[in-house]
Amino acid sequence: MKGIQQENLDRYFADHIEGAEPPLEFEMIVGGHSNLTYLVKDAQWRKMVLRRPPTGMVLATAHDMSREHRILAGLRGSAVPVAPVLALCQDEAVNDAPFYVMEYVEGDVLVSPEQTAEVVPEDKREALGMHIIETLAHLHNLEPDDVGLGDLGRREAYLARQLKRWQGQWEKSKTRELAAMEEAHALLEAKMPEQEGASIVHGDFRMGNFLSDGANGRIAAVLDWELCTLGDPMADVGYLMNDWNGPGDARPTASGTGESAISCGGFPSREQMLARYEALTGRSTAGVDYYRAFQYWRLAAIVEGVLARYLKGVMGDGGDTERFRKQVDALAEAAVELASSDAL
Repeated sequence: MKGIQQENLDRYFADHIEGAEPPLEFEMIVGGHSNLTYLVKDAQWRKMVLRRPPTGMVLATAHDMSREHRILAGLRGSAVPVAPVLALCQDEAVNDAPFYVMEYVEGDVLVSPEQTAEVVPEDKREALGMHIIETLAHLHNLEPDDVGLGDLGRREAYLARQLKRWQGQWEKSKTRELAAMEEAHALLEAKMPEQEGASIVHGDFRMGNFLSDGANGRIAAVLDWELCTLGDPMADVGYLMNDWNGPGDARPTASGTGESAISCGGFPSREQMLARYEALTGRSTAGVDYYRAFQYWRLAAIVEGVLARYLKGVMGDGGDTERFRKQVDALAEAAVELASSDAL
């Protein structure tokens, strides 16, 4: 299997993970388009998860396994649910790249309204929505120093750093010229608000990155911490609001369409979510539309990078490159539309 050195990993698990019994079985978990994630089963059918960078060349500072491992270890025991980590291997001789292993957590990654309607009872949808925004508020209320993450990144000038970083990533990864990306970047630079406070920022906080326990209206674990840093908490709020498309919403989401996992209905409105966040954190969300525009633009740069990796063949087979192109186009146009608003 691509990205897996079977014999080496059998030995590593036996030596470094208590109770693991080779031979191991590996199955790629589809759905993510950045780091590679595998379901691991040992001889006793114990389930674990292995996460590693994509094969081939990657952009500098991206796909840092030790950083992800450190974040998960720091958050364990907090009010933010995460999968317990079991091991970190930085010896590339074992599996051609660093990787870490974590416990398998039961839950559903909700990616479509049909799936949500099937696994989340209607009377549990409001509770699940509220647990999502409460989890984000708990993350933002953590003092990074208290969980060993105080040096994860600079706290100040988050937006300026992000605009510079993702414009640079866009220039390195772009597969074509796209005027809307340049226009959105210029508008975001011109209208950048002052940052108020700093917190741990997840960077990709959306339904597709939660393991949901729909029967109980709870998140079982928050996934995919590779973009986590310190900075402006409103960036996470804007990103979640972009993905929070109820029935009839038409702007693009992280899935690339106007449809989201909550389009089946029964979930709290954006206004209810923002009010709950303000109540728990004491922060105003009045400027959320700027952050929504920023996140459309940023996600467009990220998806363009995914497209570039598929075109280079480093992410395996199965990538719908034309869908990725259309998604980038729609995200860039949505960013321009929101950033052009006179209300910003």
